[in-house]
Amino acid sequence: MSKNILVTGGAGYIGSHTVLQLLLGGFKVVVVDNLDNASEIAIKRVTDLADEFGKNLVFHQIDLRDKPALEKLFASTNFDAVIHFAGLKAVGESVQKPLLYYNNNIIGTINLLEVMSANGCKKLVFSSSATVYGWPKEVPCTEEFPLSATNPYGRTKLFIEEICRDIYHSDSEWKIILLRYFNPVGAHPSGNIGEDPRGIPNNLMPFVQQVAVGRRPALTVFGNDYSTKDGTGVRDYIHVIDLSDGHIAALNKLFDAKIGCEVYNLGTGKGTSVLEMVSAFEKASGKKIPLVMAPRRPGDAEIVYASTDKAERELKWKAKYGIDEMCRDQWNWASKNPYGYGSPDTSN
Repeated sequence: MSKNILVTGGAGYIGSHTVLQLLLGGFKVVVVDNLDNASEIAIKRVTDLADEFGKNLVFHQIDLRDKPALEKLFASTNFDAVIHFAGLKAVGESVQKPLLYYNNNIIGTINLLEVMSANGCKKLVFSSSATVYGWPKEVPCTEEFPLSATNPYGRTKLFIEEICRDIYHSDSEWKIILLRYFNPVGAHPSGNIGEDPRGIPNNLMPFVQQVAVGRRPALTVFGNDYSTKDGTGVRDYIHVIDLSDGHIAALNKLFDAKIGCEVYNLGTGKGTSVLEMVSAFEKASGKKIPLVMAPRRPGDAEIVYASTDKAERELKWKAKYGIDEMCRDQWNWASKNPYGYGSPDTSN
């Protein structure tokens, strides 16, 4: 019998790619998403890309803060495990609207965990973030590093991790894997699904992509006076397909192993500077990306990349793709979908 997986936030960027990999891996998938920062078109395209496995995908537009809707869903379907992506994720917005972030991310998660527990579904993969390392004093970041968050978005991830640890300590039937992502980029090689942020992108690559297709005049580089090889910040960029495969590996671990509440970094273990990434994208797209140098952003760390030893050892997972493939697939998506899932008049 193929296992039935609930994916919250499955219409979003990482969610949609993971749903596709799950379907291709023979899982049945139910997606819930409030479509706050996602498009139902992504679900339709995933269904098409999954071909004959597309019939194993069901979508419900549900907000996790709507507990009765969640209870109804769990009453009608038996879930073997949950992958929890749903959440607001813009750092800047979280500083301006902290209550919105705490309300959406934390209350939504508590509802989900309560309903899971009431229905005896106690296997969870949670989408955490490298942001829980704050400003790491050294690199690479290992899972044992002290945790601290420097903005409300990061704090929601940190608090939810702590909630998960507390739940496990109170009830050892739970099996929980917390995945700390580094910087997901790229798109499915078909170019049919990819990242489509609403409003001004918060991350480097969607911004670069919008400059390349002519939606924005130039890329603003925050800080070119860091003590790195070219003065710009260094991050660990990971292809979204590698990241999705990391979730399948985590899910398999929940089903196969005796595990309590474990945490794994998902990254490549390599640092790439902003300018190196821009240059790789220029090569992939054949487009020149005009740059505007700006002062450092408060709160930005200089160098952050992952130690991936634990995931390689225990999940038998390792990132396969480098920045050239990330940029190639990102450009393929951008050139086919310059306005993401929308059209020129719907995007801002």
